[in-house]
Amino acid sequence: MTPATITAPSRQEAYAEMLHTLSEGSVHVHFDPYEDIAWDSPELAVDPRDPRWTLSPTLDPLGATAWYQALPLDRQIDIGKWRMLNAIKVGGAFESILIRGLMHYAMGLPNGSPEFRYCLHEMTEECNHIQMFQELVNRGGVDVPGMRPLFRFSAPLLGLAGGYLPVILMIGILAGEEPIDHYQKAMLREGVDLPPAMLRTMEIHIAEEARHISFAAEFLRMRLPRLGRIERAVISVAFPITMRWLAGEIMTSPRQLQKTFDIPEDVYREAFWRSERSQAIMASYFGDMRALATETGLMNRVSRRVWKRMQIAGEPSRYRGEPDRRADVFA
Repeated sequence: MTPATITAPSRQEAYAEMLHTLSEGSVHVHFDPYEDIAWDSPELAVDPRDPRWTLSPTLDPLGATAWYQALPLDRQIDIGKWRMLNAIKVGGAFESILIRGLMHYAMGLPNGSPEFRYCLHEMTEECNHIQMFQELVNRGGVDVPGMRPLFRFSAPLLGLAGGYLPVILMIGILAGEEPIDHYQKAMLREGVDLPPAMLRTMEIHIAEEARHISFAAEFLRMRLPRLGRIERAVISVAFPITMRWLAGEIMTSPRQLQKTFDIPEDVYREAFWRSERSQAIMASYFGDMRALATETGLMNRVSRRVWKRMQIAGEPSRYRGEPDRRADVFA
C-alpha cells in the first residue's frame, strides 16, 4: 500500500502505532548523562591541548577556510575547541525552546492521547541532553556564550508561540535538529578523530535524536493534508525560510569568536555563509527535509524558488540520512 492510498483511519492507526513504538523505545533504550558517561574516567578527561579539537577541513565551514588551515596548530586547537563547545551550548539552548513548545502543546492534549506520552518521553530525553551538553561545556574550560544575543532574547517567545502553532513547532524542531544531526553523523561517518568526551556525547545525542526527528516528520505527514490550500501554500514558503534561519542560528558562531581570535572580517563572512564552499555545506544539511517537503506536497513552483533563494536547494535524499556529497568537490 503506497502513502497515497492509505485511508485516514489507517493513517491514524499507523501514527498511533509509531508513537507507541517510539515511546517503548524511550523506555527500553535511553541514556542518562551521569550513568552512561564516565565523566571522571581518565580516558574522558578534557585535554585543552588535544589536537582533536581542530576543525574538520571538509565538514566545518570555518575549518574549510584557507586562513584557518594556515594557522599554527595551537591556534587551530583553541579556535576549534571554542567553536565546538559553543555549538554544544547552543544545542542545549535550542533543546530548551523545544521543551517549552512541546510542554505547551502536550498539556492541551486530550486524555488517552498517545502523543502526550511520547512528548513527555522526548522532553525527558531533551532535559538529559541539556545536562549532558552543559557538563561537557563546564569541563571544556572555555566560557562560551552559546546563542547569539537576539536569538537568546527571543527563545522564550518562540517556545510559547510553538505551543499554539504545532505544525510550525514541528518544522522548527526539524530545522534545529537536522543540521546538528547531519553534521554529527557526517563526522562519525568520515571517521573524524574527536576528543573522547565529545565523541561519547555525540553518539548518545544521535541515538536519541533519531526518535525525535521521526516523530516531528510523521507529525507533519499527518497534519499537513488536513490543512486548507492557503495554509499549505503559506507553510510551503515558511518551511525553507525556517530551515535556513534556524540552521544559521545554530551552526553560526557568534561574533565573540571573531573578536576573541581576531578572525578577519572577510574570513568570517566566507565561513558564515558567503562562500560557495560554505553554502554547499549549509545546503547539505537538508536533503532529508527536501525529501519531506516533496513527499508532503510542500515543494511547489513558488517554494522551490524560496529554497533556492535561501541557498539550501538541491536534490532530495533517496533515503533517510543519505550523505550529500556535493560539498566533497571542494575538499
